[in-house]
Amino acid sequence: MRITTRNARFQQWQAQLANRSKRQRAREFLVQGVRPISQAVAHGWPIRALLFDADRQLSRWARELLAEARAEKVAMSAELLAELGEKDEGAPELVAVAELPADELSRIPVGPDFLGVLFDRPTSPGNIGTIVRSADSFGAHGLVVTGHAADVYDPKSVRASTGSLFALPVVRAPGHREVSAWLAGVGTPVTVVGLDEDGEADVADFDLTGPVLLAVGNETVGLSAGWRERCDAVLRIPMTGSASSLNAASAATVVLYEAARQRARGR
Repeated sequence: MRITTRNARFQQWQAQLANRSKRQRAREFLVQGVRPISQAVAHGWPIRALLFDADRQLSRWARELLAEARAEKVAMSAELLAELGEKDEGAPELVAVAELPADELSRIPVGPDFLGVLFDRPTSPGNIGTIVRSADSFGAHGLVVTGHAADVYDPKSVRASTGSLFALPVVRAPGHREVSAWLAGVGTPVTVVGLDEDGEADVADFDLTGPVLLAVGNETVGLSAGWRERCDAVLRIPMTGSASSLNAASAATVVLYEAARQRARGR
């Protein structure tokens, strides 16, 4: 197939860049960039279509992907592909259209070494992607995003994850009740640890080697009252500078590192 005009199909994909409802209705989202697309394919995500520049000599990576991937191949003019790729200069070689996975908490494996992250009502898709990347880097088993939140599959989130979104289960859930019901049924006791600048203990003084779910709050107001009540402990990150707190994604990264450090030391 070749698309050279802003036909209905192009407009559908274009709308998915900015419209969460369109993504949900179509059950698909756009993936931009070499590493994210490669990771999506490597981890077996269903790719519905690969959109490529019809008027350029493609790289070996792009040619091999087009030859091997079981997806519809759509040739596009460079101008149209540049819009879908959201690149400042020129068109990308490829843009992938990936299928949205089900929001089922059972996708996240819970065992004796479980390390999970929960992000409550985030407003920044970039922060979601950054936490996904950090969680993947430090060996977490999954991320849960709760409440009225930015979209996990917003292009800013997908790009910020640099491909980790396709390696780590990320699930959206309404709130603490649904997550608590899931934890109650997994068969492994999980300690829910919240993060707050007024926490009752420093992260380094708390045992993070057992099954743990780290709860990170909204960038402005922190954890909801429901999550604060649900937490088994609320920890703080000791700070010595003039800043009163860290960005939510930065705070999550610090505690994920501490959890990984404690677990490596205990081996």
